[in-house]
Amino acid sequence: MAELNDLTKKITEEIQNTDTKNIVIETKEILTPEQRIAIDSIRRVKNPFRMIGVKDVMNDLKVCETIAYRIFKRNDFPSINVGKSNQIMLLSYLIWKMSRRV
Repeated sequence: MAELNDLTKKITEEIQNTDTKNIVIETKEILTPEQRIAIDSIRRVKNPFRMIGVKDVMNDLKVCETIAYRIFKRNDFPSINVGKSNQIMLLSYLIWKMSRRV
């Protein structure tokens, strides 16, 4: 168990110290303009692996708290619910948001 905790701590420190502007994405496929915009947008985020909550989603989408909780209950919304805490990784949220057409 201690080894797993040490590994998790090491990976977390690497992620926090990583400059996302220097991440290179190489693909053999030709990217669509939407995919290029998504990649460029994600590169600009300081820490795309941090967790955000209902209040952050509520403020970003400009919806009330009730609607934000309903969004967290949707099947296509990639959130995790731990007890009474609803969380989503920022990267997953951005990808979900870019794929939705409201």
